[in-house]
Amino acid sequence: MEWRENGTVLSVRRHGETSAIVDIFTRRHGRHLGLVRGGRSRRLRAVLQPGNGVQALWRARLSEHLGHFTIEPEHLRAASLMSQRAKLAALNSLCQLAALLPEREAHPRLYDVFVMVLEALEAGDLWPAMMARWELGLLDDLGFGLDLGECAATGRKDELIYVSPKSARAVSASAGEPYKDRLLALPAFLLAANGQDAAAPDGEQIVAGFALTGFFLQRHVWGPRGLDRPLSRETMISGLAASP
Repeated sequence: MEWRENGTVLSVRRHGETSAIVDIFTRRHGRHLGLVRGGRSRRLRAVLQPGNGVQALWRARLSEHLGHFTIEPEHLRAASLMSQRAKLAALNSLCQLAALLPEREAHPRLYDVFVMVLEALEAGDLWPAMMARWELGLLDDLGFGLDLGECAATGRKDELIYVSPKSARAVSASAGEPYKDRLLALPAFLLAANGQDAAAPDGEQIVAGFALTGFFLQRHVWGPRGLDRPLSRETMISGLAASP
């Protein structure tokens, strides 16, 4: 059994004295683990960093085996973000969140947006909104998607500014007014993920977007798995909140 595909390193853990087990996110094969012999060498340590793009050749005698990776560098972006605290935290958070996906299960649409966020991290300042939308997509692919198409109470498709924490459905301004203290804020930029137009978000809206996705990630993913919220994600949000 073998396949070759470009992918992104999500995590690396030591195996023995010289090898490493590497978790790679690919478009066709999803999250896939494999053993890299010599993965702790000086040359490969620089390559096997979260967020780096690589070309991976996977081989195993049987499909259910862990198998072995042969890794070649493609895009070593981790080093270029090392001096940018918020972006490095975002990179690590993105990789840790992708690692929540089931192993060997393809998520091509989510992977395509994952790569777009990585590219945006290197290119400029549009990445926070893109990453918040990616987290919405992650929830959807994990089976916990939010319904933001219309108001849960009235069916209206306009003035959607809240989300019900119980139903994960959008709520309009008028319908939610009596209960606003119990509802989650729905920043307009997240509605762009549903094909609706939205103005460029400011820092407060970005933080509100991550609060919304974080609420449902905690309820459906981190909490049930006994996981803490990724420190890198909290660092990223703190940096965004402090930005003017």
